[in-house]
Amino acid sequence: MRAPGFWRTGGLLPALLAPASLCFTAGGWLRRRMVAPQTVAAPVICVGNLVAGGAGKTPVAIALGERLRHQGAAVHFLSRGYGGHAPGPLRVDPERHTAAEVGDEPLLLARTAPSWIARDRAAGAAAAVEAGARVIVMDDGFQNPSLKKDLSLLVVDGGYGFGNGRVMPAGPLREPLAAGLGRADAIVLIGPDQCGVEAVLPSWLPLLRAVLAPVTAALAGRKVLAFAGIARPEKFFATLQGMGCEIAGQRAFPDHHAYRETEIAALIDAAMRAGAVPVTTEKDAVRLPPEFRSRIETLPVALRWRDDAAVARLLSRFC
Repeated sequence: MRAPGFWRTGGLLPALLAPASLCFTAGGWLRRRMVAPQTVAAPVICVGNLVAGGAGKTPVAIALGERLRHQGAAVHFLSRGYGGHAPGPLRVDPERHTAAEVGDEPLLLARTAPSWIARDRAAGAAAAVEAGARVIVMDDGFQNPSLKKDLSLLVVDGGYGFGNGRVMPAGPLREPLAAGLGRADAIVLIGPDQCGVEAVLPSWLPLLRAVLAPVTAALAGRKVLAFAGIARPEKFFATLQGMGCEIAGQRAFPDHHAYRETEIAALIDAAMRAGAVPVTTEKDAVRLPPEFRSRIETLPVALRWRDDAAVARLLSRFC
C-alpha cells in the first residue's frame, strides 16, 4: 500500500479516524505491558522508526553493521523478513533465497554481515548468538517488546518527519510521539530537516545527522526511465535528478512490490522507445524476475554521517 496523502497534511478525515487511533494506541500499550522482553547473550542494537513506511532504517543498519565489523565485532543482522513467507529463524543466503522467501531488505543486509529473519525476534536473536553473533543489529522492531534492546535508534526522514503527528489510521505514527521518543536512545535524521523535526525532539535526546548519497556517478547525465517500489519513491527520483539525469519517465509502485515479468518487460520496452536506460533501487532489484536483472541498471546508495565521531562514541561499548 501507499501512505495516504492526509497522513502528511491532516484535515477532516484524520479527525474522524481519531477513535480508531485510540484503539490502535491502546493495543500497542497493552502489548508492551503484557510481554516480558527476553534477553540474549549479545547486545541488541535496534534501528527503528515511528512512522509506517520507509525512513531509511536499512541503510542505517548497514552503516552500523559495517562500522562494527570493521572494528572487529562479530555482528549479525536480524529482521522480521517483511514481504517474505519464511517464518524463520533462518539465516539468509543471497545465493539461494529470494525476496519472496525472506523479504528484500534481509538480502541487502546479508551483503554486509550474516543476516537472520524471524517473526519471533527473540528466537531469531538466540539463533544468531548460537551461530557466533556477539552484537546484533536489528532492522526495525522498535515497537516489538519481545526482545530486550541495549540501544534503540529512531530513524527520521527529514523530508517527511512525523507526518501529521497522529497515530494510525489517522496518521503515520505507529505510537504516540512522546511515548516513542521516551524509549529512544538517539535520533538519526536523514537529509535536511524540512518538517521541523528538531523542534519537537527532547533536548536530552542525541541527534545524529546523515545523508543518503549515491556511491557511483555512473548514471550521471544519462537519460533514464526510473521506477521504484519503495515507501517514498519520490526520493529516488529526486536523487537521480540531483545527479543530472534526464528523467524520460518515472513509475511508482507500492512498497515491497513483487514485480511481474509483464511489468518489467513493459518498462524495458518503454525505456527503449524513449532511448533511455531503465533504472531502479537496489532494494527493488532483488525483487526483479532473475531473467531481467541484467537489463536493469541500479543506483546504489550509502549512508554518510555528518558527525562520525558522535557515532563512534555511541557504539564504543559494543566493540
